[in-house]
Amino acid sequence: MKKIIILIFIIVITFMGCIDLPNEFKAPIIPYEGITIPILDKSYTLWDAIKKDTTNITKTHGDKNYMTNKIKRKIIQIEEEKCNGCGLCIPSCPEQALQIVETKNGPKVRLVKELYCDGLGACLGNCPTGALEVIEKEAEQYDDAATIEHIKKVAPEMLDLHIKHMKEHGMHTEENSDKKDTLPCGCPGTLSSSWGKNSQKNNSECCTENNVTQNVMSQLTNWPIQLNLVNTSAPYLQNADIVIAADCTAFSYGNFHNEFIKGKILIIACPKLDDTEFYKNKLLQLFKTTNIKSATVVNMEVPCCFGIQNLVKEAIKNSSKKIPYCDITIGLKGNIVS
Repeated sequence: MKKIIILIFIIVITFMGCIDLPNEFKAPIIPYEGITIPILDKSYTLWDAIKKDTTNITKTHGDKNYMTNKIKRKIIQIEEEKCNGCGLCIPSCPEQALQIVETKNGPKVRLVKELYCDGLGACLGNCPTGALEVIEKEAEQYDDAATIEHIKKVAPEMLDLHIKHMKEHGMHTEENSDKKDTLPCGCPGTLSSSWGKNSQKNNSECCTENNVTQNVMSQLTNWPIQLNLVNTSAPYLQNADIVIAADCTAFSYGNFHNEFIKGKILIIACPKLDDTEFYKNKLLQLFKTTNIKSATVVNMEVPCCFGIQNLVKEAIKNSSKKIPYCDITIGLKGNIVS
């Protein structure tokens, strides 16, 4: 009986050893039959400590402590039913927060740990099945120091990429002060760059031969244009050819109005910064309740922007309608890539 009590006591103390209590709750250490055991003041319990200062409660992992508190933030979500385990998303994640695991349904991509995912979505555009999306939920807070340790262990060659990725998003990292910008950003959509007029293909002539400036007529015929605000029952959507464009495309392509909007209804959205779950449902409602004649998607060439193609194609498929679809990709220098 005595040995059983000692065993139970050791198990309890072992659990207590994983908790960093406030100083006033730390116990004196006394020897007991050759075993060193901390004895807590009987007037306090673990629950008292938790109620008094939850910010000091930490979980031990190896030689490092991480806060167990979760916050509401953006983080990657993987729809396992859509994931085919191809792994194309893994190289595009500078934080190496994704891994392939074997499941009963075959290989699937999973988050290594929530605290390694920065929620910026660099991996989105490389998923051929649209299984990845950025959502907002309760999750472990992103920990850059822990992420750097993780990268050093599993893929040290990705460290410069990660540091550049953080700097381009205005996120501080302790190891970026002495690093040179030797590699492109992990998310090309945030890479800072500039070019002169001679490097651009002039897609729209806004001047005459005598160098007299002419006004370019707007081809916009509907409002609002932001997908969040569009009324799916608006009369102008019936029997319409629609263009669903990523926000940046109109600023990147000089002849956007004449080539893409003329004679069509415009809807704009951002697959990286906006609520893609809301967009998924909104697009499905749009295609189900209207007689759309055709859908054209215009997106930028950066990986995260291809998510808009996946959203539209999935919505058309789920609507059970045969709607003609095409997509156009705009380069960073204002040219049509494909």
